Amino acid sequence: MSTRANRLGIIGRPNVGKSTLFNMLTGTKKAVVRDRAGVTRDIQIGTAHFAGKEFEVVDTGGVTEAEDEFSKLIREKVLETLDSLTCLFVVVDGRAGLCPEDAELIRIAQQSGKDYVILVNKVDESGMEDLAMAEFWQFGVNLYPTSFEHRRGVSEALDWALEKLNHEPIKEKQKFDGTTIAIIGKPNAGKSSLTNQLLGDERMMVSSIAGTTVDAIDTEIQYEGERFLLIDTAGLRKKRKVTDDVERIANYKSIDSIKRADIVLLMVDALKGPSDQDAKLMEKILIGHKAVILVANKTDIGSKEVSEFRKGFREQASEVFHFFQDLPICFISAKTGFGIKKLFEQIADLSRKLNTRIPTSQLNRFFMNVIRKAPAPVYGHRDVKFYYLTQTRQKPPSFIAIVNHPDGLNNGYRRFLIKNLKAEFGLEGIPLRIFAMKKPSGKSKKSQVYADEAKVNKIEEELFDSDIPEEVYSYEIGDDDGFSWDEENFQ
Repeated sequence: MSTRANRLGIIGRPNVGKSTLFNMLTGTKKAVVRDRAGVTRDIQIGTAHFAGKEFEVVDTGGVTEAEDEFSKLIREKVLETLDSLTCLFVVVDGRAGLCPEDAELIRIAQQSGKDYVILVNKVDESGMEDLAMAEFWQFGVNLYPTSFEHRRGVSEALDWALEKLNHEPIKEKQKFDGTTIAIIGKPNAGKSSLTNQLLGDERMMVSSIAGTTVDAIDTEIQYEGERFLLIDTAGLRKKRKVTDDVERIANYKSIDSIKRADIVLLMVDALKGPSDQDAKLMEKILIGHKAVILVANKTDIGSKEVSEFRKGFREQASEVFHFFQDLPICFISAKTGFGIKKLFEQIADLSRKLNTRIPTSQLNRFFMNVIRKAPAPVYGHRDVKFYYLTQTRQKPPSFIAIVNHPDGLNNGYRRFLIKNLKAEFGLEGIPLRIFAMKKPSGKSKKSQVYADEAKVNKIEEELFDSDIPEEVYSYEIGDDDGFSWDEENFQ
């Protein structure tokens, strides 16, 4: 990591309040906060504003003297991160007093050569400051009695930090205009390894133990001139296996990342192949109307062990994901970097398709031809009549068919239209949607498709200026097993 001139780091042992402070300073809930040790494992980076100044804040995992694999990895990650920081807050627990881990972390801060102060947290009552800080004066640095929970004492510590940080004029933050990518999958599928491969920097902890990543981590990257916002997420388990409260929170944050993404990379261990649980994850992605690539990781090992490995994997994927037959698949090795270029080519292709806009006249010439290929659906005793098709402003591309009986446009006929739309306009691999609406009142009752683009555009503007009924958005791509985005599904 290169040193940043505007970066404040937060270090400390587990459960002293580092993530609470991070969320307070950045005004976010990016870091999982729980009254339990060891919740933060990865490096979180956010932007803070104080006294008219803007700077980066880095939250780190809790360092302990334990010898388990997680603890060793967290310690290594914190030591690597120190080089990129300008100054440090060392956070300790004023209730618990001085612990061996506190002394070790203060020694690490001293040896780093960075300016640092000690924030004595959990001093919740006035008059307790002297007692809480007594054991920490021996280190000969400034102490700040604080209570993150009650927002006490933090401003004074920030005044000190602002003196150490170099400040540039604050630029108005622009909305990210690139492609947002969420990486999801079961635990230990290789999500963090892929993120680190793309970043060229082990910001995510990579371990053979499932569940290393807890938070959903955002990172902006560039690849061959294109900008991407990358979200690595915690591994998603079956609900009956999620017994840990922290993991429940992490699961919900992962699903929330899908909602924020333009493209989702569903990572699968290629040696094991896709499972029924992966099929459920795929359905969640499609119900969220997101473009998706199935990423088969550990391909380098599989290709050596099994002849015709890729052919077998594709056949297995076709069976498991039978409801999405034009699913894009990319074979990679997150460990070696094999297939990464091909993956980004597929991401760029999907991104282009996501932003496709089809001229109305061209769309309706296609529509006129395609509805002649199959009998119109029947509603009651009457044929469903189609007036015209228009593209919405949504992403992925979605379309509204203006008809005489919206309820008569069944899912079978929608799939027929979608299949032809994909073939005609090169939109394979995109979860298209077709909604149905009754023609606005007062318009011509002719049943032909409108060929006059200006006329259609005028009606379309009126359509979008009005309230679209809730039932317009009810089309399901597959059997969702009663799934919804409600938080209760992840508890």
